[in-house]
Amino acid sequence: GGGNTTSGGGGSGVASWGVGKRGQLGFGKREDGPEPRLLLGKIGWGIRIVQVAAGGGLVRVAHSLLLTSTGRVLSFGTAQYGALGHGYDAGKQLSDCLRPRYIDALKNEKCICVAAGELHSGVVTIDGDVYTFGEGFCGQLGQGDRRPQLLPKQVTLGGLEDECVANMSMGCRHTLVTTDDGEVYSWGLGRFGVLGRSYTDFTYNNDVGMAVPEGEEGHVVGVAARPPPMQAAEMDNIVDVANDDGTNDIMAALDALNLTLDDPSDQCYPKVIDSLQGVRCVGVSAGHRHSMALDEFGGLYTFGSGASGALGHGDLVGQEYPIKVQEFDNMGVRIHQFSAGVDMSMAVDTQGTVYAWGKASEGRLGLGMGRLQTALPREVDVGDSNFKAVDVECGYVHSLIVGLDGSVYQCGGVGVDGQDDGQQDLDIEENQRGLPRLLSGFNIWHRIAEPKEKVVKEQWKKYGKYELKGRSKMMEEGVRSIG
Repeated sequence: GGGNTTSGGGGSGVASWGVGKRGQLGFGKREDGPEPRLLLGKIGWGIRIVQVAAGGGLVRVAHSLLLTSTGRVLSFGTAQYGALGHGYDAGKQLSDCLRPRYIDALKNEKCICVAAGELHSGVVTIDGDVYTFGEGFCGQLGQGDRRPQLLPKQVTLGGLEDECVANMSMGCRHTLVTTDDGEVYSWGLGRFGVLGRSYTDFTYNNDVGMAVPEGEEGHVVGVAARPPPMQAAEMDNIVDVANDDGTNDIMAALDALNLTLDDPSDQCYPKVIDSLQGVRCVGVSAGHRHSMALDEFGGLYTFGSGASGALGHGDLVGQEYPIKVQEFDNMGVRIHQFSAGVDMSMAVDTQGTVYAWGKASEGRLGLGMGRLQTALPREVDVGDSNFKAVDVECGYVHSLIVGLDGSVYQCGGVGVDGQDDGQQDLDIEENQRGLPRLLSGFNIWHRIAEPKEKVVKEQWKKYGKYELKGRSKMMEEGVRSIG
């Protein structure tokens, strides 16, 4: 989870599909969607969506954010811990939103970027300010503590208030941003080295809520990868009451255990990644437990967990600090776009070629069904020699490739309606399984006529040149009155 993708125009310009039990697809129902379906309603006439952020992850709860061309932000899906930014409803509940809803607390801000983690969210305004909201129990909101925020709150600590932030990305429990000056700031749960810097421990070092994918290959080494002394479930039992009774009950439960959400750890506020000083970065991507940064010359740096080879260095070793992916330098490749998912990574070079590495089982990287993982970047072939990619997005067990011509290819797939994860199209030939699949009926560049609700109008029946329906009824009534 946590990847962002650009949508096309026409109608809302957004199509969604996948797991929808918490309303994260925006159709107004708690239903899964096996195929892309255009999102209609609750957005406004002629409003164009220019960016999408899909949150959630291994815990199978999810929320979504939409950014309009006018700088407004909508959210929908699970409202757990305030991830939607709407605060309490009239019944002092954090109710899920099944359709897109504008975040009123941001109505006076013009936003240029949205991001979604597993249960936290954030936006960047045109002035370069950062606002975060949602779950904060690992310091991923950057507010200097571990409290959840039900409404958007500006991040001002760590000197970020004086910086002009250009873009941001959110992972499972951490956040990355880049500034106009090319600096990278990180905050949140530092486990596995996802922050790319040294950090001080939490007062209560529990590594809250870090779910680990099943079937993990290899071992992650390094100081940042040490196992937590307290399991996530212990803290989750405390904070579950947030959905029903509010934050007062959370505080009471914490007090009973002599715990506090105040924490001096520098995981709780933005801090620049010192090892990237002198490197001007233009973009970042936060995965489940690894991170990526791109410099102005197309060089890609990765850090965090090396499980399944997600860092692209040719091994399964985790890195606590950013390391450049040398394979691209060896090939003379400059990266243009990139994305980090759950133990997998993808990138597009300046020539439109797609590369993928990390966990590759069930065709999630488009490298076929026979490969479980790859520790070095490998070229992805969509089956069209003229195809040029402009964007890639990695998710939980799937990824997307967007072409210059507006076409969208999907690799892998999320299990819907009780199905297993992976590519479920049984009509695909054996030699095509695990390869990118073209999504039919959706192109991000094509304008589609604004859908209108069909209203059935009763046709008037003519009896003569000037006679309409009702004439015969009047005549019948007149005959009865005469009789």
